[in-house]
Amino acid sequence: MQLSIIIVNYNVKYFLEHCLLSIIKSCKNIEAEILVVDNNSTDGSKVYLSSKFSTVRFFWNKENKGFGEANNEALQFANGEYILFLNPDTIVGEDCLEKCLTFFEENKDCGALGVRMIDGAGNFLKESKRSLPTPSAGFYKMIGLATLFTSSKIFAKYYAGNIPENENNIVDVLAGAFMMLSKKAVEITNGFDESFFMYGEDIDLSYRIQKAGLQNYYMGQNTIIHFKGESTQKKSANYVKHFYGAIKLFVNKHYSKKPLQAFLMKRFIDIGKNAAFIKNCFTFLHTTTSIKFLNTIFVGNSFQQEKISPALKNYDFIIISNNTIKEKLLEEVIQLNIDALILCDDYLSLKEIIELLPKMPKNILSMFYQNNAGCIIGSNDKNEKGIFIVV
Repeated sequence: MQLSIIIVNYNVKYFLEHCLLSIIKSCKNIEAEILVVDNNSTDGSKVYLSSKFSTVRFFWNKENKGFGEANNEALQFANGEYILFLNPDTIVGEDCLEKCLTFFEENKDCGALGVRMIDGAGNFLKESKRSLPTPSAGFYKMIGLATLFTSSKIFAKYYAGNIPENENNIVDVLAGAFMMLSKKAVEITNGFDESFFMYGEDIDLSYRIQKAGLQNYYMGQNTIIHFKGESTQKKSANYVKHFYGAIKLFVNKHYSKKPLQAFLMKRFIDIGKNAAFIKNCFTFLHTTTSIKFLNTIFVGNSFQQEKISPALKNYDFIIISNNTIKEKLLEEVIQLNIDALILCDDYLSLKEIIELLPKMPKNILSMFYQNNAGCIIGSNDKNEKGIFIVV
């Protein structure tokens, strides 16, 4: 078995459906297995997913065990030479996983591999590559110098700003949303530290891989979509509590022999946590499901349009084009003042869709439909819940 793919699901059945469909395409030439651990979802995930994906091995927990423990639960049954920990709200290109396996073969010191991630609007997610938490990195991020000097090795250290987003390179920390490990790295680390319930597990695992003498590589030439808002809402009080608590747990675990550094880190963590709570008091959450989409370009075949059209009528969609030429799609979107774009996998490959997203105007909601899916999904804000339309 070449590859084991482990996914933890919690109430995101529609996004997970698209994730699984994309994985199956990406594993076309790979001997792979898919293991999904459901952390007691209440959205009907079991009924909806188990009948659709007979080749996927599901584990249905009766309680929410947290991200790390759930991943480790499946890890015990994984048979692959490589293990991919993957978030359910992701879409991978057709050649994504093959490129990762090739990278491992060409870089024998690689213990873990991450990729370039973009959100549903095509924006680069800076957490794709990071440095280890330090007092200086946290301070520069907190006071805004990391934002002002995005490519600085010193000021933008938190997100490894000196490493171009489109280049492959060694980094300190990879994102748990897409983290592929070699069998050696898995055996050395035994997976995630279950003390971390949510957030921080990827930082801890990345650090332990480095301490074992292996390297964490960021593959900037391999891109996936990570909607992100489905698994974490950065403007919520729950996110703030768990995120800053996880960072403090990391400091207690790894900086105990460096008391001054630990003290400074904890102070910055407390300041950051309080600032986040205050900021959230002046921020109102909303969801894109309340938006009406008047002008929409549909990019797909007639069969797909016929299948999804009845559902679109409930959302005030007006399809103004369904015969767009690939090479002129961006031009047409700009000229026609589009509100929404529906991209289907038959007309465009998932790889082409992923490459297209960053070029699109940011005021457009891009949505995705794959054959055999029971819904259309999309998101134009990485911090908030996206939209799904059942077809």
